[in-house]
Amino acid sequence: MSQKSLPEPDSSAFHSQYPSIEHLRERARRRVPRFAFEYLEGGCFSEVNLRRNTEEIREVRLHPWYLRDYAGADLRTEIFGQTYEAPFGVAPIGLQGLVWPRATEILAKATSQHQVPFILSTVATASIETVAEITGGKAWFQLYHPAEPELRDKLLDRAREAGFPVLVILADTPTFAYRPKEIRNGLSIPPRMSLRNIVQMMMRPSWCLGQLAAGAPQFQTMKPYIPKGLNMKHLGLFMNRTFSGRLSADKIKAIRERWPGKLVVKGIVTPEDAELALQLGADGLIVSNHGGRQLDAGDSTIRSLAGLQREFGCRTTLMLDSGVRSGPDVACALASGAKFVFMGRSFMYGVGALGPRGGDHTLIMLKRQLRQVMEQIGCERVADLPKHLLLLRE
Repeated sequence: MSQKSLPEPDSSAFHSQYPSIEHLRERARRRVPRFAFEYLEGGCFSEVNLRRNTEEIREVRLHPWYLRDYAGADLRTEIFGQTYEAPFGVAPIGLQGLVWPRATEILAKATSQHQVPFILSTVATASIETVAEITGGKAWFQLYHPAEPELRDKLLDRAREAGFPVLVILADTPTFAYRPKEIRNGLSIPPRMSLRNIVQMMMRPSWCLGQLAAGAPQFQTMKPYIPKGLNMKHLGLFMNRTFSGRLSADKIKAIRERWPGKLVVKGIVTPEDAELALQLGADGLIVSNHGGRQLDAGDSTIRSLAGLQREFGCRTTLMLDSGVRSGPDVACALASGAKFVFMGRSFMYGVGALGPRGGDHTLIMLKRQLRQVMEQIGCERVADLPKHLLLLRE
């Protein structure tokens, strides 16, 4: 889909009725069918770790300096040789177009305008080539490692040819998660439409009209490799077989040998995995627990980050994903040792709430929030936020 066909968001727009992610979430909840909304925000099992992620980020305290000279806040951040206009970007989410029509394209366009990174999932609803066109080849690509090396190499080659500078390989999904909301709603890959889900869709007319205009969401990057004529059941079986398997040292070695750009491993939470990833040639690590969608009994991302920062903060680029919902959350993650932060649900709430304007609004809002925190505590540069770290409660 061409970038030109996307509605042009007003880069100066800020919707005062939705000044927080919580306000966006509530409006999105009223506009998105329940089964799709629960797919977006649900976690595994009892959703303990989903809640813990955000709750423990908010246990971080920042130390303000009120009587020092202050020249103002600069949000610009350099990472992997590229300067971005803010220290956060859009995390990868599969099936974005199920939550809101053309959500992948909307967010890719917004990040391009605001000059922050967008990470495209292998199972997103826009292709590598479409997102490359929208972002000028500046997006990052997250690889769900296929079971077959031949398919892996084809995906890597397409991402390289599209100009993507950073490859993210996913480590924290060695098995399919047990998510009660998705099981109850009949959601699988691809989603099955029960009578209850159809009724929910009919109660969300804006979503329905958008889907009619955009067409049914599909795995656009994977489309060339999916056998034609599969019904929903067999398509689900195909996707399950295609992406089964655990990431290993040998798999990372093979990717490192083929991928010429920066390589990031996402889902790292322990020193042992961090050490091995660096030995295998990773340029950076994203501390993540898949948004609390895989392991309910795990640690929060902010605690994992705090542990890794002490040993690896000076050795590699540490980033954080999962649980971040506001500018203060971003500031606390950066103060705790992350050099960059990614958010998934937060941006999807924005798109679900405001459609084509949602990505732009959410980026403006988060920038304003982060700037206010930095101005309040007297921090001029993002890199100086760790100097303001007061504590992370044990």
